[in-house]
Amino acid sequence: MGRQLQTFRLPTADCRRLNLSIVGINMNDAAWLWAAKVLGAIAGSAISLAYILPAGRREAAARFAVGVVCGLVFGGTAGMKIATELGIDTTISGTELVLMGSALASLSAWWALGLLKRLMERLAARLAGDKREDGHTDA
Repeated sequence: MGRQLQTFRLPTADCRRLNLSIVGINMNDAAWLWAAKVLGAIAGSAISLAYILPAGRREAAARFAVGVVCGLVFGGTAGMKIATELGIDTTISGTELVLMGSALASLSAWWALGLLKRLMERLAARLAGDKREDGHTDA
């Protein structure tokens, strides 16, 4: 009869279970996803700090914390959106998707906040300039 085609699939990083019996670790899917989220968020925050150096330790800590939190919260959603837009959502594993999304969400979080801050400062300066032209003072 007809010849049946076999599909060939490349191995991905989607490990259903990793049993490291030497150290007694058994990670399931949920643990891999959380590990990917944490690693992606930390990597994105570290890149953000290295790319635009903070003014001091306090700013560095705040930026790192904001990046990690945003990476953990928005990592899955951002990864799904990126994978869907690139057309790779069926070829990568959930772990890779979450890792990619967490890193991007973490990296872009501080940049988005910085952009928002600059826009607000410009708006405040423009409003202050309009008041001065009308004859009003700041006092």
